[in-house]
Amino acid sequence: HLKCMNRYSARPPHSQLGSSPSIQTNLPPNRGLERALEEAAASGALNLSSRKLKEFPRTAANHDLTDTVDADLSKNRLADVPSEVCHLVALETLNLYHNCIRTIPDSIIGLQSLTSLNLSRNQLGSLPACLCSLPLRVLNASNNKLVSLPETIGQLHGLMELDISCNEITALPRHIGRLKALRELNVRRNLLCVLPEDLADLPLVKFDFSCNKVSTIPVCYRKMKQLQSLQLENNPLQSPPAQICIKGKVHIFKYLSIEACRSEKMPDSLYLPVMERLSLSRPTTGRSKQDSDSGVGSDNGDKRLSATEPSDEDSLSLNVPMSHITEEQGLSKDDSSEHISSLTGTHTLDSHMWTVKVSLLCTCIRVTLTCSGVVVVFPVVFLRSHKSLESVDPQFTMRRKMEQLREELELMEQLRDNIESRLKINLPEDLGTSLMDGVVLCHLANHIRPRSVASIHVPSPAVPKLSMAKCRRNVENFLDACRKIGVPEDRLCLPHHILEEKGLVKVCITVQALVDEASSKQTPLT
Repeated sequence: HLKCMNRYSARPPHSQLGSSPSIQTNLPPNRGLERALEEAAASGALNLSSRKLKEFPRTAANHDLTDTVDADLSKNRLADVPSEVCHLVALETLNLYHNCIRTIPDSIIGLQSLTSLNLSRNQLGSLPACLCSLPLRVLNASNNKLVSLPETIGQLHGLMELDISCNEITALPRHIGRLKALRELNVRRNLLCVLPEDLADLPLVKFDFSCNKVSTIPVCYRKMKQLQSLQLENNPLQSPPAQICIKGKVHIFKYLSIEACRSEKMPDSLYLPVMERLSLSRPTTGRSKQDSDSGVGSDNGDKRLSATEPSDEDSLSLNVPMSHITEEQGLSKDDSSEHISSLTGTHTLDSHMWTVKVSLLCTCIRVTLTCSGVVVVFPVVFLRSHKSLESVDPQFTMRRKMEQLREELELMEQLRDNIESRLKINLPEDLGTSLMDGVVLCHLANHIRPRSVASIHVPSPAVPKLSMAKCRRNVENFLDACRKIGVPEDRLCLPHHILEEKGLVKVCITVQALVDEASSKQTPLT
């Protein structure tokens, strides 16, 4: 019995008999790989993802893959793009995500049907120029080691999505502005310091340049009318400042518009224009221009008075009586008649012609009279009217604009708070668009007085956007409800202020009046 037991125990277990490596480890993967190749030959979609491949399967030569349209080689261990893949001329989509690829071969130019290429999470240091000769519409090269993009990237005229996030790119190529079909651009987590102005001409819908070193957004970006999503966090932005950036795209674009107005109207063009020296005809006296100007610009005359006075280029020399000075020389009719009328009549003395030199600087006129070598210089200072100040002084105009913008922003925030606090909702960043269909405003009216709006047209999954006719009915119902609740007519906005987003300030006033009216009626009850 013991011999039988020893003989039995000396036999290997049944499970160990079938543990041959060639049977248990090699055969099942080979069968799966062969099955994937067979399916690719039949369907045109090659899926070799997550198979730990270091090279393209050699058994693929036994299958006809020439009609392969979609190839997924992601999550493998490929060090290069397989040459076999570059021969699949019908390929439209190629996914090489999460491999160990360091270079892209020039033979990839043979894929002239390729529209989508995913090279993300590899070890690429650069992209070849030949890549820009492909008809790509989607290019994803994120999470690599790229330091630059090829200068020929402007040849990708059909490119709609470009993702180069999480790289080491320091500057975008100047020809990136030629990508006229680009809709989405992601340059997140790079080393960018400057954004090219050419991007303003692209029809971008999504733009992400967060986690870079950008300090200034070009003012021309305000022209990006189609932009819906703008990600810019984690940048040392100074223009616009942080308090503007955190409020969202609408506030950023308003800031850029103001900066553009300021840059286009520099102080030297907003102040009184530089007037060239003019010499008008006068009665023949035999005196030359040099004689008439003698003493005006000399050290013996007006230059002793102030070192900050304007030069001859900023003044006007006339060999005419002072009564002939009109607004053409920089003065308005009101100023010339109101402030210089006292000087007329003093331009002749003993039949001698006086030389009059008027220097304009904001609100000060300097008059220099010259006759027979005698120079008389005196300033005439006057106060301009409110209207003339606004037309001449740029700082005054900009202050008015900034104050007006600040008031508008405060009204917008007040409108948002009034709606969100009462309806318990979060409105989108673009407040005007969210109110345009009138649905939110009708709900607000019903919240303040139930059933004040009998019927509200709302979007549905089948029809996510209301027609303009239904939007107009909602807006008109809201305004009728405001009248019933007691909002005065002078504080009611017009329908086009809501429907066309052209008078959000008026809408703010209407909603505030609605809230105030409701609170005033509730106070006696409480």
